[in-house]
Amino acid sequence: MRTFAAGTAMALVMTTMAVPAFAHPANGEDAEALRTEVRALRARLEALERRLGSTPDVQTAATDSVTRQTNTSAPILAATTDPIVKSDDETAIAWKGSPQFTQGGKAFKVKGRIQADAGFVSAPGGLDDRGLGFSSEMRRLRLGGEGSLTRNLSYKLEFELSDNAVDLVDTFITYRNGPWQVQIGNQNAFWSLDELTGDTSGSVMERAAFTDAFNFERRLGLGMQYGKGPWIAQLGVFTDDPTSLANSTDGVNGGDENNSYSVDGRLVFAPRLGKIQLHLAGSAHWRRLGRLAEASTRYRQRPYAHGTNTRLIGTPAMNVEDETMYGAEMAAISGRWWGAAEYYHLAADRVGLPTVGFQGAYGEVGYFLTEGDSRGYKGGIFTTNAPAHPLDKDGPGSIQVALRYDWLDLNDRDIRGGTQNGYIAALVWSPIQYLRFNVNYALMRYNGAAALPSGERSYDANVVGTRFELDF
Repeated sequence: MRTFAAGTAMALVMTTMAVPAFAHPANGEDAEALRTEVRALRARLEALERRLGSTPDVQTAATDSVTRQTNTSAPILAATTDPIVKSDDETAIAWKGSPQFTQGGKAFKVKGRIQADAGFVSAPGGLDDRGLGFSSEMRRLRLGGEGSLTRNLSYKLEFELSDNAVDLVDTFITYRNGPWQVQIGNQNAFWSLDELTGDTSGSVMERAAFTDAFNFERRLGLGMQYGKGPWIAQLGVFTDDPTSLANSTDGVNGGDENNSYSVDGRLVFAPRLGKIQLHLAGSAHWRRLGRLAEASTRYRQRPYAHGTNTRLIGTPAMNVEDETMYGAEMAAISGRWWGAAEYYHLAADRVGLPTVGFQGAYGEVGYFLTEGDSRGYKGGIFTTNAPAHPLDKDGPGSIQVALRYDWLDLNDRDIRGGTQNGYIAALVWSPIQYLRFNVNYALMRYNGAAALPSGERSYDANVVGTRFELDF
């Protein structure tokens, strides 16, 4: 019955347009009028098909008939192929690693991440540390969702299981209006390029040594951004990470006595010169630790691999009341090639003692072995592009290689935390979008590191790391 009703309704619609279609040849004004009428009739046919549940054959026949009638009298109308805009009440489903639902200005998508690592850190001769050697771990297990409530208001909520603890990661609400963006919640405090680039978009398995040593992390706060042309300006005020603010860490270590706060800013200039994407940026950070100054602060770092908790270099515990940091960034992408370099300096104001300064830097160059692939870039950070020739379409996927030099210096005044020079080679294979396999080798050279039984503090460590990761 519905099919008959839909067919009858569509036949009536076609009959109504038959008169102007055959009355006379179409001049310019008539052709424009007919184009408008055809668009309206197509929208009406679409609405009738949805309302009456008519079969695709009925709709197709009706649409073909309308097209034949309009083409007979006015050939210019054959070029009229305006798509029908879906109603805001309709829900569309797309696949982006997981289903994404959109309806007008509203959207929702499930997000998740799996990272599993296995690696080996060679113990320097004579160093008795069972934390070195072979290790394996689930580096990250992340689950959450993101979406939009209106065309201007969006949100993101993610939980992560890492180091046998469940933490909030990106958890915020974002308002966008033209070039302006305001974001409130748990988020990165406009740190360095390497820290802001997602861990599934990086060129090597672990970020630069200074990002861990200087305690870069997500913090609760308010961030603002203005972007126009090649410029992006970011500024925010932040407190501390949610775990440190929890009541379970009361006292000098956090909880309701944690009154620390920071002001963080970053400025990015990212022009595109022909086929070359440039990135120049600088950031500055100031933090008052408040009550946390009564607790101890340390700056230290693992021998590249996260699977070990051993730190071969690190400062002693200090009472720090203020931290001031600044950094400089530069990067470029040209076809299959890319390069990046950063420098960061931290000044720690100690309670009753002189200020000490520590620094770190890295430089890298990378290349895609597979034709058509290139590193992605958007919003002042590196991103991941889908392979140009994925495995499921008889291609090899994307294969990239990178070489990185990583330097960290934790020596200043009376503090002798040691220095680290890392030489890292990385291979990343992405057979399809959202899936990657990593193999890394790192030669870590130390001076002033944890002492061997002989008293020697300068030695090398060799590190091999592997990872598979799925991100959607």
